[in-house]
Amino acid sequence: MSTYNVSLVDGILKIGFGASAQNDQIVKDAQSGIESLINSSELPGGEVIRVNGPASLPVAMVLAHKLGHLYQAVACFDPKLSKYVVAIAHGDKFTVGDLID
Repeated sequence: MSTYNVSLVDGILKIGFGASAQNDQIVKDAQSGIESLINSSELPGGEVIRVNGPASLPVAMVLAHKLGHLYQAVACFDPKLSKYVVAIAHGDKFTVGDLID
């Protein structure tokens, strides 16, 4: 069983913890999961990717690095705002801090 789960559901990258482990293993499983989606062309890149679920800071950095190369914008769900907050932005359409549905 993986220590970190990464899947694409209805265009949203769903992430979350799996089997109990420490971050040295969790980051490897997070990277493996995201690379699997990229290699299978499920994450082809494009305008914006929405990310929803819990992550430790090391995991967030792994995911941000991979997704930032593929998408013009990476947005994370904020439950307090009930919106996605753009955290990475390239190009003219989005800026960091934009709120999107």
